[in-house]
Amino acid sequence: MSSAKNPFDQMMAMSQDWLRQMNPALESFTPKGFEAMWPTMPKDMMETMMGKTFNPEGLDSKTKMLLTLGGLTVLGAQAEAQLRLTVRHAIEAGASKQEIAETIALMGVFGGIPAMTKAMELAREVMEPEGESKA
Repeated sequence: MSSAKNPFDQMMAMSQDWLRQMNPALESFTPKGFEAMWPTMPKDMMETMMGKTFNPEGLDSKTKMLLTLGGLTVLGAQAEAQLRLTVRHAIEAGASKQEIAETIALMGVFGGIPAMTKAMELAREVMEPEGESKA
């Protein structure tokens, strides 16, 4: 066996050292921590910016959020923070947990079962936060 380190591991270690030197606070940075800083847009503002205000005959913000959720699911649910944020915004726009689950389930046909499963896990993190009763 070779004693050489994996080049990817070396690159990651070097990047982490560089970040610690640039800003020691980044050592405890997590994507979920950043996500928590992003506020949920109020329903009225969302409808104004993304709903029927500028296109009265178009889609409402709830429908647009569900479409976005579908797209993120089909892409493989790899954009975890974006998916959780979209679920939060869909709920604020008036989507029910059932509508969110149906949107994700339907996308399993197009994105595959693994993508659907991952998206459902991420959505559950938003819809049923840890410690919240399921009753």
